[in-house]
Amino acid sequence: MQERQIGEQVRGFRTKDGAGVSLVRVLGTSTVKSFDPILLLDSFDSVNPDEYTAGFPLHPHRGIETISYIYRGKMTHKDSLGNEDTISDGEVQWMTAGSGILHEERLPASDRMLGVQLWLNLPAKDKMTHPSYHAIKKADIEEFGFDGGFMRILAGSYKDKQGYKAKYLPLDYYDIHLEADASVSVNVKEDASVMVFTLVGDVYIGSVLSETNLIKEKTAAKLSRGELVNIRAGSKNAQLLFMSSEYLAEEIAWGGPIVMNTEKELQKAFSDLRSGTFLQEGISY
Repeated sequence: MQERQIGEQVRGFRTKDGAGVSLVRVLGTSTVKSFDPILLLDSFDSVNPDEYTAGFPLHPHRGIETISYIYRGKMTHKDSLGNEDTISDGEVQWMTAGSGILHEERLPASDRMLGVQLWLNLPAKDKMTHPSYHAIKKADIEEFGFDGGFMRILAGSYKDKQGYKAKYLPLDYYDIHLEADASVSVNVKEDASVMVFTLVGDVYIGSVLSETNLIKEKTAAKLSRGELVNIRAGSKNAQLLFMSSEYLAEEIAWGGPIVMNTEKELQKAFSDLRSGTFLQEGISY
């Protein structure tokens, strides 16, 4: 069985977004090809509410899915479809922007805000699908222990366990917790697009413990082809987010919160915003 290795690493950097939310931006426009189909990855990690409670005011999306995982803290979502919902410790918000949606995200004060938001690309044939919102609550998430840690299945499946099933692109999304020096092995499809993100602590990928196989905290790593991923924590406890999907290998035209396939489609989206015809379903605020 071929073991996957680290293909590329991207260390996050501190920046601000929304109304002044301090976050760590990891993936973006420069990584779309290598981390396909994950477009963006932002990480939140703060014990100072002043760094995040300004939140993300009303803004549009088209052509993507946004997946927010809040391991600690809270996030309140409100959108132009009429949805309003709050997730808290260990829950997920999954929004399909499709043909167009307006939403806002509020981040109430908590002891610690810890989590990530992913943007998952939509295939060209589904770019203009119906927008929707789905919350994955604690009761929907399978959690099981193993020697030296535990795993939470946020989406997809693992062995005989099934979590929330994505509608457009398959996504196995695991939250893996490891005690210091503990390890776990994960089987994957040989041709799957697999990446990991170190939310807390450092980990090694592969059976050889070396600096070249080490992923530092707040770093995304794209893994090489193979059927097996061996993961080992460093000298401290670690929390790793594991994502496996399919390559899209499609052209991307990205402008701010909108991701289409061609410049013509992108310009049409912004024209729709200016003319007030962006929302094809739902209500206006």
